[in-house]
Amino acid sequence: MDKVWRFDEDFTRNYTTARQEVIGKFLADVKDTMQLASALDLGCGVGHFSKFLSDLGFRVVAVDGREENAAEGKRRYPEINFVVKNAEDPSLPEIGTFDFVLCVGLIYHLENPFRTIRSLHSLTGRILIVDAMCAPVDDPSLRLVDEVRGEDQGLNYVAFYPTEACLVKMLYRAGFPYVYGFETLPDYSLFHASFWRRKERTIVVASREPLRTKGLWLLADIQGSWEILSTGRERWRMRLLRLWSPASRLGRWFRAIATHEDRKSA
Repeated sequence: MDKVWRFDEDFTRNYTTARQEVIGKFLADVKDTMQLASALDLGCGVGHFSKFLSDLGFRVVAVDGREENAAEGKRRYPEINFVVKNAEDPSLPEIGTFDFVLCVGLIYHLENPFRTIRSLHSLTGRILIVDAMCAPVDDPSLRLVDEVRGEDQGLNYVAFYPTEACLVKMLYRAGFPYVYGFETLPDYSLFHASFWRRKERTIVVASREPLRTKGLWLLADIQGSWEILSTGRERWRMRLLRLWSPASRLGRWFRAIATHEDRKSA
């Protein structure tokens, strides 16, 4: 009897399709204009996103830490180069540099996510997209969790989940000068807050050059060395500063109103 892969379950496939729609729309805007030709899919599983990139015309290298995942990916998509490599291995950048790097569903499965983000910076020639679960807290911090066992989890089943603020800050500190969020995230519950639950997942774009693609907004670089030790009052002050920053949604809303009023009075 053939193995039933968790990557092929209805939940995972629907969720994969929702993410591919958003990522595909972005790549349709930038791939040709920025002459993106090579791509790396880090944490590829059995290759669903690797095949997606290949179909878009990229020369793809797919990397996974589990030999059985890479072997299954190679069986399904023999035209793609699958490599077995631990994402936390410091030698990971030796694979090379790629115009576009995709890291979907990986960062939050790692014991050392910042180490891997530094490697991603080395691997990325122009643009990186990271999709990740995020701990539902405002501060730039990591939460240590124990994972269930499965071929789509971390290699050691223990991981640090970053908050969204932490993910953005790690990308800036790794050396990316520009980190963007999507105006419209996938139409899937995990990407959106509701009355009952906070937003649990995000997709961000890190770039070595400014992007003028519609549908992106520049995320604030969160400053401060002692945030984790600050008092409750100081934490609220920092949250208000982020809320009113030019890159925040509220800040952009007030700028739009101000611009509109200026036009009316002109």
